Amino acid sequence: MAAGQIDHKKVTAAGLLVTLGIIYGDIGTSPLYVMSAVIGHRVIEEGLVLGGLSCVFWTLSILTTFKYVVITLRADNKGEGGIFSLYALVRKMKVKWLAIPAMIGGAALLADGLITPPISVASAIEGLKVINPDIPTVPIVTGILFALFFIQQFGTRFVGRFFGPIMLIWFVMLLLLGIKEVILNPVVFKAMNPVYAIQLLTGYPEGFWILGAVLLCTTGAEALYSDLGHCGRNNIRASWIFVKIALLANYFGQGAWLLNHTGSLMGSTKPFYAIMPEWFLITGIIIATSAAIVASQAFITGTFTLINEGMRMDFLPKGRIEYPTDLRGQLYIPSINWLMCLGCIGIVLYFRDSANMEAAYGLAIILTMLMTTTLLSYYLYLKKYPVFIILLIFAVLFTVESAFLVANLKKFMHGGYVTVFITLWIFGIMWVWYEARKIRSALVEFVPLEKYYDIICDVSRDTTIPKYSTHLVYLTSAQQEGQVENKIIYSILQKQPKRADVYWLVHVDVLDEPYTLEYQVKELVNDKIVHVRFRIGFRIEPHINILFRQVVQELVENKEVDVTSRYASLNNQHIAGDFRFIVMEKYLSYENTLNFYTKFILNIYFVMKRMSLSEEKAFGLDSSSVLVEKVPLIVTPPGSYDFKRIY
Repeated sequence: MAAGQIDHKKVTAAGLLVTLGIIYGDIGTSPLYVMSAVIGHRVIEEGLVLGGLSCVFWTLSILTTFKYVVITLRADNKGEGGIFSLYALVRKMKVKWLAIPAMIGGAALLADGLITPPISVASAIEGLKVINPDIPTVPIVTGILFALFFIQQFGTRFVGRFFGPIMLIWFVMLLLLGIKEVILNPVVFKAMNPVYAIQLLTGYPEGFWILGAVLLCTTGAEALYSDLGHCGRNNIRASWIFVKIALLANYFGQGAWLLNHTGSLMGSTKPFYAIMPEWFLITGIIIATSAAIVASQAFITGTFTLINEGMRMDFLPKGRIEYPTDLRGQLYIPSINWLMCLGCIGIVLYFRDSANMEAAYGLAIILTMLMTTTLLSYYLYLKKYPVFIILLIFAVLFTVESAFLVANLKKFMHGGYVTVFITLWIFGIMWVWYEARKIRSALVEFVPLEKYYDIICDVSRDTTIPKYSTHLVYLTSAQQEGQVENKIIYSILQKQPKRADVYWLVHVDVLDEPYTLEYQVKELVNDKIVHVRFRIGFRIEPHINILFRQVVQELVENKEVDVTSRYASLNNQHIAGDFRFIVMEKYLSYENTLNFYTKFILNIYFVMKRMSLSEEKAFGLDSSSVLVEKVPLIVTPPGSYDFKRIY
């Protein structure tokens, strides 16, 4: 995400290097802790080692390679990926409940993002304990995390150039260290036989629950799909071959070392650092820490992108977004950045070391995987794949992922409740915002604009009404240009009659495509009422003030409109007239008789709305030229009172 854009269709050396730096941070640093989590505090046994490796091998093959690299990468939305992009594709089917898996998946992915940076950085820094067991790692980890979040406000363009080379060095190191150990004990290749995985899961004491640790090897697969737009399908697929070989080589290398220590307790020893030569240990820790920082950076910027999509698709309240560099896709959300910073540092202080974090890690991400599988099945149906193929794919993936979910439920009492709580909290925010927007949309009353042409023109010419503005611009949610909200008509004619020389109606369509930016203009009444429709992709920030100004400038250059001030003194000097925007903001009226659910949803919604970015700022409007008119939201008006007149 910090790197420049590349050609999505061509596989190039530069494209592959950028892909290594962006895509594989999370899944690439999994060798730091996966085998430690699989063995845990158990006695090292051959069946446990080979069974655990077999599970890792087939998990990477079925979930990462088959599901994500082969199938899910096909579900690109104009080159973009991720669960919200996938939802944007399938919501064309008009299946209303599909919003629920999209929100659950997005919430779980965001919750998982609070553990990814801490566990990656902590696992790398804990390598120092091999040199000095008493070294305090928590202050070092928190310091690195704080620095990482601090630099977000400045953008990561410069350091982003090093992400690819750092990850290339990392994967080469994984490959060489693994090969060194495998050569010494090639019997470890037996783990490629799925029989060992089956024997572990069915015959080993608590074998099935080891799947909770095995899942950690593929937690970055969802991020692989989310970052599709930054690297392209072909570069991801080509680079995955090398990445998978490097990962498996290292896992098998750690397995070979473990087989040489059967019968003993692993204790606090990390197999990842145990396979390093002593002379290489410091260098290895530095490389591992650098890779962990890259992984964390990729997840942070991925979180910003996901939240931005959620805002644009009306799943989340609006927040202030900044663009620290001119790179496409690079953005910074201050409030989210510092919330994540506090959350990640809180995770470190609560769990203290990576072994404890492993117990909480994975429970949230498997929910995202299940939701992606659900949406993916609908996408395949939308693309007219044979039904029996879709059912087969769904059955295989749902069975495997459900097994992982059940196995991870054991983690709930060992820290998994942290990510589950955060997931529920984020989902609750999304659900309230989504439901409230549906309630509000259902209550909007549209009227035919043509019916009011004459009276609006009369108001415009009525000199007994003080002129409100030369150009008056209303934001309208009406999909049809011949319609307008009744509250806009009320604002022009009744609330306070607003005389203007030209009335503009601006409508913004948020499209299911990511980067579309188009506009249409239609003059409804000559030199009096103009309708402008913007068609904006869900990944583009709607700076309506800038976009509208550019549209007006183009219309003036084409001599389609005259924006010269109608005041005689200013008109003689050819000075442009003033523009004023009006935004209609609803508030919950006391004149409502609401059921408990509706009242609960709307009350929370309006509390969140007060805390979020205002409507005018969300649309990028200049506050000096904007009037916010408050209108009551009346869901269920109370009945009439039975009273009598007395004399």
